Amino acid sequence: MKKILLTLLALGTIATFAQAEMKCAAGKCGSAMKSEAKPKKMMKMFQAVPAEKATLLQEGKAKAFCPECGMTLPMFYKTNHAATVDGKVKQYCSIHCVVEDTKKGSKLTDIKVVDVTSLKFIAVDKAFYVVGSAKKGTMTMVSKYAFASKADAQAFAKANGGEVVDYNGAYKAAEGDFDKDSKMVAKKQAMMTKKGEMIYGKMCQKTDKKFTTTAEAKAFIVENKLCKDLNAKQMQAVGLYLKNR
Repeated sequence: MKKILLTLLALGTIATFAQAEMKCAAGKCGSAMKSEAKPKKMMKMFQAVPAEKATLLQEGKAKAFCPECGMTLPMFYKTNHAATVDGKVKQYCSIHCVVEDTKKGSKLTDIKVVDVTSLKFIAVDKAFYVVGSAKKGTMTMVSKYAFASKADAQAFAKANGGEVVDYNGAYKAAEGDFDKDSKMVAKKQAMMTKKGEMIYGKMCQKTDKKFTTTAEAKAFIVENKLCKDLNAKQMQAVGLYLKNR
């Protein structure tokens, strides 16, 4: 009986070692094995705020999304801008999208930007922008964040780098970056559109409806519960696909 138990114990030990070797062969030894079961934490973006802390100035079913690129506004709230266009308020995820709408011929008035410190909208002519800080930008490789207080802007620049300028300086920087940033964005959106097609095929009900903007497509997805359990990135991907198909 003892021999049988010892044999079974030995076989169990061998199996354990074999499993460990398989994991080692896959590059999962040591600390990698210990961390394998731990879920990866999503990195919080500096621009993002909880939805309840974001002020949405525009109206309509798609009010939570940028009318130019379709991105979810609370996720990029600290770079949000807003303006009146043809009598209606439009809220943008970034100054890049402000420039894009202007280049399309839209006449923007009463332009506002979110103050990073208070999270409230302020008139752009009273804002102090920090251009080129180490904090990641929205729709651009050169970040642009605004503050109501010059002292806050200077402190932010001291901590994170960048140059303190007025709105005209920030707009000129965004305009100068526009072509390069647009190419970068187009490349990312093309990849996301392909992913969106796959996600749509697996997780969404089918629709023949046509959409003129990504924001409109995303609003339709939400209103009609078209897809199951999409996270923000998946929603953006499907929205891009539905708009571009």
